[in-house]
Amino acid sequence: MKRLYYLLLGVALCAAITVAATQSSSDTLSQPISSAQSQHHKELKTLRQQQRAERRAARIAEYERYIDSVILSKNYEFNPQSIQMQPAGQMRFLSNAIYTMTLWDGQLDICMPYYVGYVPPYRYVLLNTGVPSVEDYTAIRTEEGWHITFRTTLYASSTYSFSLEVNHRYGGATLTIDNLWYNPVQYTGTITRIY
Repeated sequence: MKRLYYLLLGVALCAAITVAATQSSSDTLSQPISSAQSQHHKELKTLRQQQRAERRAARIAEYERYIDSVILSKNYEFNPQSIQMQPAGQMRFLSNAIYTMTLWDGQLDICMPYYVGYVPPYRYVLLNTGVPSVEDYTAIRTEEGWHITFRTTLYASSTYSFSLEVNHRYGGATLTIDNLWYNPVQYTGTITRIY
């Protein structure tokens, strides 16, 4: 019985000490910060926010310059991540890293899926070829980035028109391949420089 008494007394004592310690620490935390400290804290926070905003703006400007140099070099690769037959076909995601359209020194190398057919069901084929030159290559700087167009003959006498829109701020690119015989096919992806 004596042991139980000492045990209960010890638990009560520990509880009282814990309550007192918690109360004293909350009293110190709830003391108001002086207005000078508060003003200094706000100024530091504003300064840090401004510095972060300036660093972000510098990184965005650097990336825009990078995309501009990629397009002007005419040595780049488009890596598709999705394909969709226009005007309202089903979008499919592409995960094959082999699918690319490469423009290097005026030559086009393409290995990408493509839809052919006049009416549904359309056939899913692979454009896998290279051509020594492209015709009517134009790259126009727009407010959003770049609009690039060119034409080439793939597979005998079929002329394909390529339209590539590159957003220089976000790095995204949209490629539309058009043929006289089939509906346009649109790809979304990214563009990278080839060295």
